[in-house]
Amino acid sequence: MGNDVERHSYLVTGAAGFIGHAVCLRLLADGYAVVGVDSLNDYYDVSLKQARLRLIVDDPNFTFVQADVAEHSEIFEVFEQGSPSHVIHLAAQAGVRYSLENPNAYLQSNLIGFFNILECCRHFGIEHLVYASSSSVYGRNVKTPFEEGDRVDCPVSLYAATKRSNELLAYAYSCSHSLPATGLRFFTVYGPLGRPDMAYFGFTDRYFAGKPITIFNNGDVIQDLYRDFTYIDDVVDGVVAVSTHIPGGEVPHALFNIGNESPVRLMDFIATLEKALSNSLGRPIEFDKVFEGLVAGDVPATYASTDKLEQAVGFRPTTPLAEGLRRFTDWYVAYNGVS
Repeated sequence: MGNDVERHSYLVTGAAGFIGHAVCLRLLADGYAVVGVDSLNDYYDVSLKQARLRLIVDDPNFTFVQADVAEHSEIFEVFEQGSPSHVIHLAAQAGVRYSLENPNAYLQSNLIGFFNILECCRHFGIEHLVYASSSSVYGRNVKTPFEEGDRVDCPVSLYAATKRSNELLAYAYSCSHSLPATGLRFFTVYGPLGRPDMAYFGFTDRYFAGKPITIFNNGDVIQDLYRDFTYIDDVVDGVVAVSTHIPGGEVPHALFNIGNESPVRLMDFIATLEKALSNSLGRPIEFDKVFEGLVAGDVPATYASTDKLEQAVGFRPTTPLAEGLRRFTDWYVAYNGVS
């Protein structure tokens, strides 16, 4: 690996984000030079983003730049000064439900921002662009598990539409400019220092606030609600492995699922989270629950096939849900000082 470490340098966007900071940590541990970019917006508590940054900013191989990918001049300067060989683009406006409230944020970050990244990668001759897509692109597909060759032309949320647009734009740049690019369709990533807008984090927040949790789709009425939960360390393994696996062929573009291949029924997931939190606190707990219908833009099930990714880079998730949630609740209790 020594020669690769000397030759490669990485630019990671969304470096203060959940997946971004964890990817930076792994790359730095492997000896790579990393430039991290993040706008530090206030979509959720900025102090959590700053806590993630504190884990990496003191590394001599890490440079942090506060910049917005939607601002072309800012991101162009980052590329010019950082001279990366590889780019891992994780910055985006996340969340399905928030797209109903603030659609402009998705157009700015996920479309204009992604276009700016593509243009900079083309201009500076980047060896490989790895970018975040989402399992949301599969919409309400009923064939499971979801495979990369499935039809994804019916997004049911603006967020999903922007992510599918990213895949199409990247493919076009691979065609027109021979830009090697790989899109990763993430399936419900969770773990310590995660995003507060995700269900597992929000449920835990609401318990300590003395509030009930809201369960959509009425728990399991008519059609079960399933999610394929993927632990953060497994996701990082996949991202880093893919980053050095540069697609070839006439069009150097690839798409991979990164999921756990083990969808979990929502009510079973909640029971597992309750047990993990009980163990972390040393006392039994149970969430108060309120049931409502499925929210517009949500999908009833996600279920990843990772066969293609395993064949390409040997990735296979290893963290059981109970263990991953225990690590999350242990971190949550310590970080927030709750009991």
